[in-house]
Amino acid sequence: MSALLDVAGIEKKFGGVAALSGCTLSIARGKISGLIGPNGAGKTTLLSVISGALSPDKGTVSFDGRDLGGLPPHRRAAIGLVRTFQIARELENLTVFENVVLAGSSPEEETTFRALFKRRGLKQSQALVFERAETILKRAGLWHVADNLASALSGGQKKLLELARALMLRPKLVLLDEPAAGVAPPLVKSLIGFIRELAAEGITFGIVEHDMHLIASLCDEVHVLAEGRLLVSGSFDEVSRDKRVVDAYLGRAA
Repeated sequence: MSALLDVAGIEKKFGGVAALSGCTLSIARGKISGLIGPNGAGKTTLLSVISGALSPDKGTVSFDGRDLGGLPPHRRAAIGLVRTFQIARELENLTVFENVVLAGSSPEEETTFRALFKRRGLKQSQALVFERAETILKRAGLWHVADNLASALSGGQKKLLELARALMLRPKLVLLDEPAAGVAPPLVKSLIGFIRELAAEGITFGIVEHDMHLIASLCDEVHVLAEGRLLVSGSFDEVSRDKRVVDAYLGRAA
């Protein structure tokens, strides 16, 4: 299976602290890859570099055969590389439906924002955005709260909303930053099922997560980071038995 994402020799420092120290890894096309490691391993920093929110001091990020150097986040999203955040960033004063519709708006055409608030002049493309938003919300299990303010959602629902908004961009790769954090077990189960469905349809996932049940349930391959670099890759069973991983999580004395 060819790699959809290649990260090579990424270094990133904040002052004198090295968050990433020559990190190199690949995410296979059509697979669900987990990214785990102890606190401070550099996982979220790596996601920020991949998505374009941070520029690396050294190294390269290639997506679908294209070097992404200098490409801003919105351009990366436009070619299919999308991320979500550990803390949901919903537009809290808009409804759930409006949040999803706006994620699918194109700045190059008459804006869907105008359609939302003036309710006139809908073009065919905008009608298709509305239809796609409805379909995605139904699949995510959020259609029944589509008219509610996003601020009224539970933590788990907000995570599903983050994913729904990402799907509006028709992504090839979705990077999820701790999708299960603060989410009740029933919604985690729904989230796992939804991700499996999407992966079966060809969407690639990279998941940063501390919930090992979710990683074990979902991931085809797991990458373990420690001290800003890749420690080991393999199946969940392989990495969980690796002494280097145990040492990284528990300390060598343990």
